[in-house]
Amino acid sequence: MNISELKSDNFFLLAGPCVVEGEEMALNIAEKIMNITSRLGIPYVFKGSYRKANRSRVDSFTGIGDEKALKILRKVHETFGIPTVTDIHEAHEAAMAAEYVDVLQIPAFLCRQTDLLIAAAKTGKMVNIKKGQFLAPSAMKFAAQKIIDSGNNNVTLTERGVSFGYGDLVVDFRGIPEMQEMGYPVVLDATHCLQKPNQASGVTGGQPKLIETMCKAGIAVGVDGLFIETHPDPSVAKSDGANMLPLNQLDDLLTKLVRIKEAIR
Repeated sequence: MNISELKSDNFFLLAGPCVVEGEEMALNIAEKIMNITSRLGIPYVFKGSYRKANRSRVDSFTGIGDEKALKILRKVHETFGIPTVTDIHEAHEAAMAAEYVDVLQIPAFLCRQTDLLIAAAKTGKMVNIKKGQFLAPSAMKFAAQKIIDSGNNNVTLTERGVSFGYGDLVVDFRGIPEMQEMGYPVVLDATHCLQKPNQASGVTGGQPKLIETMCKAGIAVGVDGLFIETHPDPSVAKSDGANMLPLNQLDDLLTKLVRIKEAIR
């Protein structure tokens, strides 16, 4: 998969559950989102983590098994003909995940891990690097350059907010055009930027009622793509339910966003 495959007059969308919880759930979510995006002309990439390595507590859900989850991601691709994206956490995971998915995603906390970035680049897959909550937008040119220097030009950068105090994240929308000036497509992660980390319970909180606000702002300033985690019932989601969009709200949201995109085009 090449970044040119996502180009259109519209924004593109990376969306799906935080983590793959099972085959039926993944296929149902993918089908519903694909039906919406096809109607609206939005290029779509199904998102699902095969494993969650960064958890607040040791008893937090991490996954259903690496190979099982990766096979489900491949089945989503084969069933619907849509590309898929998943996170990787260590360098040795890159080649394994690349056998099943089209895009490798570097989590924000790991965006400076040189070995991880190089391993992802060498698979030849598109690499989506999430900007660390601790980095200025300008610093992402060095993360992207590690991919380029490893022989892979298929890079996207994702804004997901900057740490503000101990329990909040803030998106500085000036960073989106700043990163675009580096020559890479830029994605706004409209769900993780609304997290409320470091809660006393050890379970990350969120502000999902502001997802629409963040998406509208992102489209208005010209992001190339949006990242949205969504679930049929976030209250029972295995991971990040506190900041996920209920799946039944996605159609209305994307319809509004397409209208905004048309207005500024």
